[in-house]
Amino acid sequence: MNANQNRVKRTIGFGATLLLAAVMVTGCGGENNSNANTSEPVTAPATNADKPADTAPIDPPAVDPPQYIAPLTGLAQDTEAKNRPIAVMVNNFSAARPQSGLPNADVVWEVLAEGGITRLVAVFQSYTGSDPIGPIRSNRPYLIRIGDGYNAILAHAGASQQGYDILQHHGKDYLDEISNAGAYFYRESFRKAPHNLYSNLEKLRAGAAKKKYKDTVHIPTFQWSETGATESGNPASKVVIHFLLKDYKLSYIYNPSTELYDRFINDKPHTDLTTNNQLKAANLVIIGAKHKTYDDYGRLEVDLESGGPAMLFELGKKIDAAWERGSDGAIRIMKDGKELPFVPGHTFYHIVPMTPTFEGHVEIAAE
Repeated sequence: MNANQNRVKRTIGFGATLLLAAVMVTGCGGENNSNANTSEPVTAPATNADKPADTAPIDPPAVDPPQYIAPLTGLAQDTEAKNRPIAVMVNNFSAARPQSGLPNADVVWEVLAEGGITRLVAVFQSYTGSDPIGPIRSNRPYLIRIGDGYNAILAHAGASQQGYDILQHHGKDYLDEISNAGAYFYRESFRKAPHNLYSNLEKLRAGAAKKKYKDTVHIPTFQWSETGATESGNPASKVVIHFLLKDYKLSYIYNPSTELYDRFINDKPHTDLTTNNQLKAANLVIIGAKHKTYDDYGRLEVDLESGGPAMLFELGKKIDAAWERGSDGAIRIMKDGKELPFVPGHTFYHIVPMTPTFEGHVEIAAE
């Protein structure tokens, strides 16, 4: 499939559904009939006893079914997805890779946890299948704030003390394997605990229904464009992101034939366990935020309220930008006071510290 075909595949179908009417063609004719004013029907005589009058309707031309736009990907789909987003806290420790279910997430966020290890927040909205998701790990206050940006139900296994305080006393809708929803998670035998906890959307939505959480909410919408914001971008075919650990190298390489960025960890493809497919994204976002360690265990505070610098990568281009939290709670990528459009597809966000510098966490190559 060439780039143009891929671009057409992502085309946004905003047009209204075309209404068609079949044209009925009937034969007519006949002589004056003395019974014309009676209740009996008047029938025109057939001109050929062996060939009845042609009264069959003409078939209307085939019409494509109406298409709807998934709010978190901008991709066209045949049915309107109104499902409430579910944000799953996914383990990204080396023993937990390859994970399951990440290709089905509309959006994936990567952010530091304790000890320099990163955690993933996978947000599912348009996908309706039952593939496994996991391994699933614990929650943190700033991970909750990521889920808040989508009005999502939070799915996790445990939380920090501060995390539990927010979940239990601030009206959050959550499914915790440890405290309130163990029946909707399961453990696999091919990995050792705590890297073996899984669930799927079928189970999680059943758990949410059992708890009578709202199943529809306001879902933020974003700007979408086939060309993105690339008119103000510079070539960026390879992106390397450094968090803290020296033995964890995250990189993306742009593939012009698919118009997507392929994801690598330590120069090896980051794949999905279920499908063995490499993770890919149409949009990469890197944002800088203040990080603060607040206990001996290394737990973090991450400022996701104040805004800061950002980089957006799409279609092999890098656009310097800024991020801010909008009035609806969603994080927006801005430039010169305007929100930048994403290319329709999946988006991966990355939150890096501001120290020693924001730019020092990113390497860019234009190959």
